[in-house]
Amino acid sequence: MEEKKLINGRLIIVSGDITRMTCDAIVNAANSSLMGGGGVDGAIHRAGGPGILKECKEIRKNRYPDGLPTGEAVATGAGNLPAHHVIHTVGPVWHGGNSGESEKLSRCYRRSLEEAAKLKLKSIAFPAISTGIYGYPKENAARIAYNAVYNFLDSADLPQTVYFVFYSPGDAALFMDVMDLR
Repeated sequence: MEEKKLINGRLIIVSGDITRMTCDAIVNAANSSLMGGGGVDGAIHRAGGPGILKECKEIRKNRYPDGLPTGEAVATGAGNLPAHHVIHTVGPVWHGGNSGESEKLSRCYRRSLEEAAKLKLKSIAFPAISTGIYGYPKENAARIAYNAVYNFLDSADLPQTVYFVFYSPGDAALFMDVMDLR
């Protein structure tokens, strides 16, 4: 994986498979049921094994019986993944941009980072939340993700390192172009 470092080396852009990241936590772009699904969510559940689903069922039973609300974040173990934790967050579905989508997406990143800091984690890896089946425009999502992480890191010591992991090199390049960082 080729890397591009930003924000004094605290934000690292890579392309590859997030389920293979060796870090303290990876973020799951989950659906509100927390029961797995398609895309990143399904890949994390498949690679991590049944332990993640078991913990998600406990979270649903004890904390969020109606499902994890959009913009919230919860942590579980990582099962068979090389990471130590999975932080699950539910991104917004794109409805044209006039339904609070940007605030909700920003909250996904902020709440995930807060969860990582609470757990005293040094590193966390994010996928491009909501840009798959939820239809969020990638260019807009890139700006929101970068700004949310930049603002958080500006006032927090942990996590020390944040990764943006793009499944395709083309999406990583798009992020760099949108942010005018190449």
